[in-house]
Parts: sequence; C-alpha cells; structure tokens
Amino acid sequence: MRITRDALIRIAKETAQKRAYAEPGLVAAYLTGSLRTENPFLGNSTDIDLVLVHAEEPKARREIVAVSPEVHLDIHHNLRSEYDKPKELRVHPWLGPELYDPQPLYVTQHFFEFVQAGVRDKFHEPVSVLARARRVAGNARQTWNDLQTSQASGPELVLAYLTCIHLAANAVALLTDYPLPERRFLLQFPARAGAVGQPGLAQQLLSLLGADRVSAGALAGFLPDWEKSFLEAANNPIVEKRIAAPRLGYYKLAFESLLSSETPQAVVWPLMLTWTIAVCILPPMWKVRWRSACELLGLDGGPFDEKVASLDHFIDAIDDLLEKTASSQGL
Repeated sequence: MRITRDALIRIAKETAQKRAYAEPGLVAAYLTGSLRTENPFLGNSTDIDLVLVHAEEPKARREIVAVSPEVHLDIHHNLRSEYDKPKELRVHPWLGPELYDPQPLYVTQHFFEFVQAGVRDKFHEPVSVLARARRVAGNARQTWNDLQTSQASGPELVLAYLTCIHLAANAVALLTDYPLPERRFLLQFPARAGAVGQPGLAQQLLSLLGADRVSAGALAGFLPDWEKSFLEAANNPIVEKRIAAPRLGYYKLAFESLLSSETPQAVVWPLMLTWTIAVCILPPMWKVRWRSACELLGLDGGPFDEKVASLDHFIDAIDDLLEKTASSQGL
C-alpha cells in the first residue's frame, strides 16, 4: 500500500460511508487531527482521526482499527446531545478547535450548519481565545494542587504529573493555535511559546521532563523495554485505548525518526507518556526499566520533588501570561 495523505483521506471517507450504512443512528462523521494538516507523517506513520456522532449512546467511546503497520483508524464515538450548545463549544479547549475546521464525511439533520455556526462565530476573538486557555490553565492548577495531597506513587504519580504538564503547555498553545499533538508535543511547543513572547517557557518544559539531561543514545536504549511494556499492556482490556497493538508502529516509527533528528529529546514526551500509562496496569516486574528511565530523567525521588515545585512556577508564569494578555486586550 502506498501511503499518501489523499489515500488515507479516501479510507476515512469509505469508513464513514460503511458505518453510516451499517448504523442507522449515525448523525454525522468528520475527519480531524493530523490529516487536516499538510504533513501528517512522522517516521512515515500517522493515524486517521475519525469522529462518529451518534443519536444514542454508542457502545464504546473509542475504537482503534489497523489499516497497515504504519497507519490505523482512531475512531471516537460521540453522542449527538454533546453538541447541543455550540456557543459553549466555542470556548471548549478541545472540541472547539476540533469543530472549527474538520472535514465533513457524512451528515444528516444539517448537523454541521447548526454546530459550526455557533462554534465559528467569534471563535478568534480575544475573549474566546482566553476562555479556552484559561480553562486549561485552571485544570492544570487544580491537577497540581491534587498532586500535593495525592496518595499515589510510582507510575500513577508520574502520570498525574505528566497530565499537569500537558494541560499547562496547552494553555500556552491555545493562545495562538490548536492544542499540541501528542507526538509533536515538544517539537511544536517552542514556536507556540515564542509566538506569545515567552520563548523561555520551552526550555522550562524540557527541564520539567528531564529532556535536557539525557542523550539520544540513552533514550534509544529504552525503546526495546518500552515496546515490550506497550504490547503487554495492549493485551489488557482495561488499558487506555491509546495503548493498542495497532498503534505500536505509529509510535515506534515516530520515536526512531525523532531520535535520528536534530531534536532527539522531543521523543521524551510521547515515550514517557505511553510507557507510564502502560506500566500503570502491569505487574511490578514491568516497572523496573521504566523506573530506570525515570531516574535518568529526574522523575523519581528527590529530583522529582524538585520538578513538582518547578511545575508550580511554570504554571504561575502561564497564569501571569494569561493575565497580561487579558490586560493588553482590555479584558
């Protein structure tokens, strides 16, 4: 199979039509994510982000379907009622950007006319932009507060820390563009931080993840253990759908591409996020090599406590940025 953007969009259209034929309750289907960009490939791999909107509660909320070793369908199943208030979706940090410019693949009941009229109206006005960023920044602060009283330990604690970082960084990203994509999280953040006059936040983010203290060779050495953990966890039905066997190539090929690039440290985010999610549901023996990676990155013991404190300052800086942005706009 020759993998091109046009070929994958064609697969998305065909999938939507097949599902519409098989599921009478399907209201709409649309394409979002990396295929809406000019270059969706990283390591010659990508996914097809497809959203199916149902009249009634779907049987599952997320579905992963293999297309080839390099490509899979990542299908999200949403309920029609979740779109009933499009003006509120306009300031939703995730659904708002997703609905602003998707590619419609199937539609009934004038779904897109109704939803997009509300979402696109005033979407780019400062008050809407700030509302999306502030919502995510508030969630980041709450997550950090929860870290202070959490009884979690090991991978569960690190996952909460990574979740907080994800929210904080996206509060910055949302001031100028859409949320940061997972595999390109560290690749794209510097430009987003620079666009709002805060280029120093990029180095702080690298430090929070320990990416500034590790070599490409050391990171490459962890890939075999990451892969084993990923596949073991993928066999467990309770693991998050992000960890699914058809997604192995999507991550692995991207990791190899990043490690051979000029910015190998960019692999730290998707590597540690997926590895941490995987070991959260695996027996203790699977955590040994993961913990070695955490130690190398400073995500364990005393250095980790220092990073949690630094994350507090990172969020403070973002809150200050949002207040200055609001003030400059007269909001």
